[in-house]
Amino acid sequence: MTSITTPEKYSVYLLFFLVCFPLVVMADVSDNMQTEILAELKRLYPRQEGMDGVVISISQQRLLVLESGIPTHSYIISSSRYGAGSEEGSYKTPVGLHRIKKKIGDDAEPGTIFKSRVNTQQLAEIIHEPVVTNDDFVTSRIMWLDGQEEGLNKGLGIDSFDRYIYIHGTHEEGLLGQPASKGCIRMFNADVIELYQLLPVGTPVVILP
Repeated sequence: MTSITTPEKYSVYLLFFLVCFPLVVMADVSDNMQTEILAELKRLYPRQEGMDGVVISISQQRLLVLESGIPTHSYIISSSRYGAGSEEGSYKTPVGLHRIKKKIGDDAEPGTIFKSRVNTQQLAEIIHEPVVTNDDFVTSRIMWLDGQEEGLNKGLGIDSFDRYIYIHGTHEEGLLGQPASKGCIRMFNADVIELYQLLPVGTPVVILP
């Protein structure tokens, strides 16, 4: 039986460290991010702490799916490049409690462009580089949000549903992870299709600052 010499052992240990340590660090970053989001949910919306639904963090640019308050799925998103707010015409992302009121795009092909919630039968060119284009395509799937808090995201001039605030796919995938939309929550096309299958109409969605 051949034994490993000391230098060879060090090489094996070094290789293990280089391969595995970044994975551990990434796991810690993800866990820390989720912990911070859940702590903010508990602070601002204590009644939703054990929710079955979705929490979106504008500061973290992240969407979590929760079951009994436990994250089961985590997705990168883009909120508005103009910040948080509910004013009509502001192009800002509204905060607060919402629900998914309508779902559109059941069998649409990935990358399908929707205009005024109608399938155009056209496919967007997906841009993977961090490039801002002249278009703001809504692609693949739409989950239309309805504000639940009078004076915050529901009512005249501030109503999320009337403002057409969606969770949807985007052709500007290279910009995800940073504020880049005109009010909606953007996602990778593959991710929004997966999320669409997970969430029924009526699912609560809390958007945190």
